[in-house]
Amino acid sequence: MTFPTFVDLLRQIYVNVAEHEFALPDKPQTDSRVSLLTGVHRKEVSRLRGAGAPVRVIPESVSRTSAIVARWLADPMFTDARGAPLPLPRMAETGEASFAGLVESVTRDLRPRAVLDDWLDRKLVEIDEEDRVVLMEAAMAPRDDGEVRLYYFARNLQDHATAAVANILADKPPFIERAVHYDGLSEDLARSLEAYSRKVVVETLLYLNKHANQAVKRDPGGTSRWNCGVYILTADGASFAGEDSSKPAGGDA
Repeated sequence: MTFPTFVDLLRQIYVNVAEHEFALPDKPQTDSRVSLLTGVHRKEVSRLRGAGAPVRVIPESVSRTSAIVARWLADPMFTDARGAPLPLPRMAETGEASFAGLVESVTRDLRPRAVLDDWLDRKLVEIDEEDRVVLMEAAMAPRDDGEVRLYYFARNLQDHATAAVANILADKPPFIERAVHYDGLSEDLARSLEAYSRKVVVETLLYLNKHANQAVKRDPGGTSRWNCGVYILTADGASFAGEDSSKPAGGDA
């Protein structure tokens, strides 16, 4: 991603957050107020608002794929005793787990064969020696689809920024935003900690997905949404001045 593209996307996020998260009660949000909140020129605000709210538009490829994968990772019918996604036969008798049954449990608008062909092409699944459909790690962390990556980049950055700002403005920070960090490490230890934290994070997200996927079946629905995200970074650089690099730090923003 080039720097101008990054700046334009960030500008869209600023305008979107200001428009939807900082509107005054019972008053329409104006271009002038959004410009005042964000520092983005009013003409640019008008253009971006007129073009819609891109960070809230979920690409079709994201919505259908994520819903099916989430069900595969969470529903006891499609997971083994350890909670891992089962290899699924393409078709099966009624009441038995199958890839066709998985897709149809989420949507009737797509043919399971069309989904399978698309996922095989995108390397989200593979066919094993028993002709079963096996979920690949890429399905949980797609890297090749630029539309998907840009969507989650915008969504996650927006939500993180919104939570951070809310925590700063409130007397009692309403959201958890914490990090454990060590500086002055060898590269080997940094990479080791990255691998361990990645394992813990993936297990936690899978557990949360399983809990939410089951809970949503009993939910009447509404306008609220929930997002729980994490990030991991290893980098080569000097410690921040004044920090004790020998101790972990967890901070609420």
